[in-house]
Amino acid sequence: MGRRTEVFKRAIGGEIVKVLLSHGGGGRETSELLNRLIFSRLPIDLKRTEGGIGIDRPDDGAALKMEEGYVIISIDSYTVKPLFFPGGDIGKLAACGSINDVLMMGGRPIGIVDAVVVEEGLDMSILEKVMSSFLKVVNDENVPLIGGDLKVMPKGDVDSIIVTTACLGITKTPIVDDGIKIGDKIIVSGTIGDHGATIMALQRGIDVKETGLKSDVKALTDLMEPLLKEYGKYIHAARDPTRGGIAMALNDWSKVSGSVIVIYEEKLPIREEVKAYSDMLGVDVLQLANEGLALLAVDSAVADDVVEFMHSLGYEKANVIGEVREGRLKGFVLLKTSIGGFRIVEAPIGSIVPRIC
Repeated sequence: MGRRTEVFKRAIGGEIVKVLLSHGGGGRETSELLNRLIFSRLPIDLKRTEGGIGIDRPDDGAALKMEEGYVIISIDSYTVKPLFFPGGDIGKLAACGSINDVLMMGGRPIGIVDAVVVEEGLDMSILEKVMSSFLKVVNDENVPLIGGDLKVMPKGDVDSIIVTTACLGITKTPIVDDGIKIGDKIIVSGTIGDHGATIMALQRGIDVKETGLKSDVKALTDLMEPLLKEYGKYIHAARDPTRGGIAMALNDWSKVSGSVIVIYEEKLPIREEVKAYSDMLGVDVLQLANEGLALLAVDSAVADDVVEFMHSLGYEKANVIGEVREGRLKGFVLLKTSIGGFRIVEAPIGSIVPRIC
């Protein structure tokens, strides 16, 4: 059975007896596998702590209810290949990724832990460089490193380095993605698909040094903390759209809210070099991972003010790209093209770019 046949069979509900790369791609197959292995096997009271938010809700983190407010926690593993890329490396990616997940739930990051698995025989200078990048983010964002673990595996049992991070945060009121409302405006904080396009090009042996193509990986503390302070009560959903890109995030939102989300092609901030590489390689930019982008659903009454505020913080490409509507196509995302037609933006199927984050 060919790879495309396997993906198609999985998409229509056929039984697959092997784990595929696409199961870890962050798209439809990932959701189906998690539901099969975990979500469908637990009662609701074992999907969250009392009064908290857990795997019962469509977010990248959890919230634990305390006497005053909530503790936010997010965990992720990073296996990007190549380890080093224009704009960052696996160390920077691991630190920023978990910090951003906490921020997107409305939390202020207060601590981070890491677990690093290294392949025997790895050049020590590579490990030092990765950890230096990780610690630079910790220092720059003033998020204490409060614990961790290091393992070395025999040569061939793991590829280079795997970094797992968990970040803790606190908040009075968490942002939960099922809070999205009809009429909300969809806002992005910057250009779309930068990280995914960069890794995709590098994995295909394309030299990107002179094109300006680079990952957008960064911690979004400088955006989200002032934004939450000023407009937090108007932000109904927030996501850093990593694996699966904004296509997967918006599909999640449309399904959980029972709405139709419409986005406008002419409003999408996409770098020319990202569009060029995506077109050349036949990939939808909306499905590419982002590692320094905030995707927000905001009350329409303040959406323009929020965008102006984001501009004032240095996020010059921030823009309203769509809106949440009622309609017969509940649970769908539509793209209105620049020539006035519509197409469905599907949740990603298959492994578009493996080992991306």
